Amino acid sequence: MPTRRVPTPVLTTRALNRALLDRQMLLRRHDMKALAAIEHLVGMQSQAPLSPYVGLWTRLLGFRHEDLADLLTGRSAVRIALMRSTIHLVSADDCLALRPVVQPVIDRWLRTSGAGRLAEADLREVDAAARALMEERPLTFAELAVRLGEKLGERWPDGEALARAVRAIVPLVQVPPRGVWGASSQARHVPAESWLGRPLGDGPAAGDAAGHMVLRYLGAFGPASVADMRVWSGLTGLRSVVKRLDLVAYRDENGVELLDVPGAAPPEPDAEAPVRFLPEFDNLLLSHADRRRIIADEHRRRVFTVNGIIRATILVDGFVAGLWRIERAGETATLEIEPFAPLAPAARDALADEGERLLGFAADRAASHAVRFLDGRRPAATIGT
Repeated sequence: MPTRRVPTPVLTTRALNRALLDRQMLLRRHDMKALAAIEHLVGMQSQAPLSPYVGLWTRLLGFRHEDLADLLTGRSAVRIALMRSTIHLVSADDCLALRPVVQPVIDRWLRTSGAGRLAEADLREVDAAARALMEERPLTFAELAVRLGEKLGERWPDGEALARAVRAIVPLVQVPPRGVWGASSQARHVPAESWLGRPLGDGPAAGDAAGHMVLRYLGAFGPASVADMRVWSGLTGLRSVVKRLDLVAYRDENGVELLDVPGAAPPEPDAEAPVRFLPEFDNLLLSHADRRRIIADEHRRRVFTVNGIIRATILVDGFVAGLWRIERAGETATLEIEPFAPLAPAARDALADEGERLLGFAADRAASHAVRFLDGRRPAATIGT
């Protein structure tokens, strides 16, 4: 169906900010189960295995560590390479539905990884060998490289290259205790189909999985441009997908066309946005080509590091306004807040209050807690014993 164009004002940066916060469940905490929230967000980027815990805590009422840990150990949620070929926490259903859609992104990574020189027939043989090995027990990539070298070394002596190829051609789930709060483990892998007991592509959206994925992206990140969709997913060729969807069209202040699902009008631009603490790698910062709806250009270099780390951030009035981290010394956990610019007293007080709650969640085993602003304007304040 053709895109439906309706007369509407241009959406300002602030209007887009409030729309994004609303759909990301950041204008208020929601009374929602963790699995439903993960599906609404179309997964959560998870290179840092524990970052989704803070991401869910900042969005949901009463979220507890075990609410996510139980999903992972119960195989209702998994950690797997998906959008942008990066590790995401997703529901089991989304793992099986989304992996085939984003496979071209992962195939592209394979072609540039040094392992893409294997012929199709060779890849099938490597696929079968790797699956057989991981059916015996979950393996790290280093262990997989050694085992593949032992099994296929006469033909392909570079076991590390074979393991890189397996990362692309086999949908690999990182199994618990990896990603379980309070546990520690190297990333060990098994094929998603064997872990979940269901085939890829299983689900109601199999007929137009790409279109269904775009609609869900807009529901969590829209209104958005085709370029935004491409940045979030890593996919190309999305204009042809968009053309067959029934969407509403807007424009931003620069005249860029933004698309949205019908009936999802953005909230008022002056809607109140409470302070929030976002974890490392939160998709809120990674899912648009034009990120000014959430972070000013001059702040990006302080958040997006040269070694690929996306640092944990604070939101003030809806926009990224600084960084945070928790430092531990002895039995004390200190939340350090580093604003990018001077904060109004009300914002500082709100961050301190919310920071106390964050420490109660993220450093619950520490004997004492403190909040410290790194601009020198407020001393550390002990808040727990």
